[in-house]
Amino acid sequence: MVLFNSDKRELTPEKPYRYMIPSTPVSDMGTVLVTGASGYVGGRLVPVLMDRGYKVRVMVRTPSTCMAEQWPGVKCAAGDALHLETLKKPLEGIHSAFYLIHSLALGPDQFDEADILAASNFRKAAEEAGVKRIIYLGGLGDLTPGLSDHLSSRIKVAFTLNSSSIPVTVLRAAVIIGSGSASYEIIHSLIKRLRILPLPRFVDRLCQPISIRDVLKYLVGVLETPETIGRSFDIGGADVLTYRAMMKEFARLLNRRVAMFNFPFSYIPLYAYIASLVTPVPAPIIRSLMEGLRNDVVCRDQSIRTLISIRTIGYREALIRAMDREEQDQVRTRWAEAYPPAHELAIKLREMRRLPQFTATYSLETDQSSASLFQSVCRIGGKEGWFQTNWMWRLRGFMDRLIGGVGTQRGRRSTASLKIGDVIDFWRVEDLIPDSRLLLRAEMLLPGRAWLEFNIHDNGTTRSLKIKAWFHTRTLFGKIYWYVLVPFHGIVFNDLIKGIEKAVRKT
Repeated sequence: MVLFNSDKRELTPEKPYRYMIPSTPVSDMGTVLVTGASGYVGGRLVPVLMDRGYKVRVMVRTPSTCMAEQWPGVKCAAGDALHLETLKKPLEGIHSAFYLIHSLALGPDQFDEADILAASNFRKAAEEAGVKRIIYLGGLGDLTPGLSDHLSSRIKVAFTLNSSSIPVTVLRAAVIIGSGSASYEIIHSLIKRLRILPLPRFVDRLCQPISIRDVLKYLVGVLETPETIGRSFDIGGADVLTYRAMMKEFARLLNRRVAMFNFPFSYIPLYAYIASLVTPVPAPIIRSLMEGLRNDVVCRDQSIRTLISIRTIGYREALIRAMDREEQDQVRTRWAEAYPPAHELAIKLREMRRLPQFTATYSLETDQSSASLFQSVCRIGGKEGWFQTNWMWRLRGFMDRLIGGVGTQRGRRSTASLKIGDVIDFWRVEDLIPDSRLLLRAEMLLPGRAWLEFNIHDNGTTRSLKIKAWFHTRTLFGKIYWYVLVPFHGIVFNDLIKGIEKAVRKT
């Protein structure tokens, strides 16, 4: 994957795990399909498969040129598992398919129905296409009356996929720990930002977390091991511990003293909402994950260890590796890349039949180079912030999170690099032309659609840096919203454009 870097170097990931997977690549397998390739696990699986020599196709709802640049040689196909008619082309000529689709981001009130529909559609289309094998990553837990909706939905998906003539290999995992994973960022934020942490009663349930790199090794391992065809396996890391112990271990690593105590009130929706205010992860995802805390999730079937012999790492080592990735600014994928749901289907600025009526433009002339200005533009948001008026951006983000929006706490995947589709607080990169243009699409809750565009134009002896805010609305409330914010735009955007140019002068 090639990313744009603040000092104009190419960022390329290390060769992923070839020497750590004990199985042997199958040279004549044919094309392998990865669904959910824009998600956390799928985005990391694709380069591993490529590194081992497989011909890979990815299925996403809206393929982009950025994805082709990210994985040279990988074919991208448009397909939405919720719509059966869109699956024929992605599955054509596929030998084995990784099913990594879930609807967790929809929240506990919607994901179960969506998950079953998607699995049913995929099963039917795969049968028609003559797919030889499906590999599915699900969740640990036995289908009992006390099982959470999230875990029971994952098990139902496995049943749905299995009710076909295609052999399905099911891997069942508990909490996945890695840089950029939702579970990791929830625990990290709670420990880092709170000194007093009230806990629900069920935090003493047992869990067997697993590192993301071990998940990838098992996924590739079962693909390359014929004995795993048509079977289900539990996968987990080296440690079994309670959720309370997991948080205490993280606190020790961060050298933080956090007072943890049992709180008698265990209403999960309220816990999830409060947690969403202090973590980057939104309430629907936290709520779905928290409901899984009511059950012990440990490996009861260890048979996969006899077929795929890998040394799984423990929880502490998984945390250290994740923290090290963050420290090096080398987070490859992040949960936020797939949230909010169907974000890739949002209307792009270039797709508008008429350009938005409401705009605000701010510009300045400078003798700084286009390259240095663009590098400064590409570092906005996240930990770097938004210069002098950072508090106003944070306040707007906090207000958005209060009403259920994404807020600004999502931050960004990397402080030094950007690619199309990356998240920057409550924005997402819609277009990027090095040294020339950065276009961000708003994902906060708004009475309309909004974009923020940065343009750099070379005038010969000087460069013009321009910021343009676009807003489209058809409602009276939307128009009132725009005009109320106009005075603040002058403060915020003038400060932002001056801050970008000033940051270049400091380097």
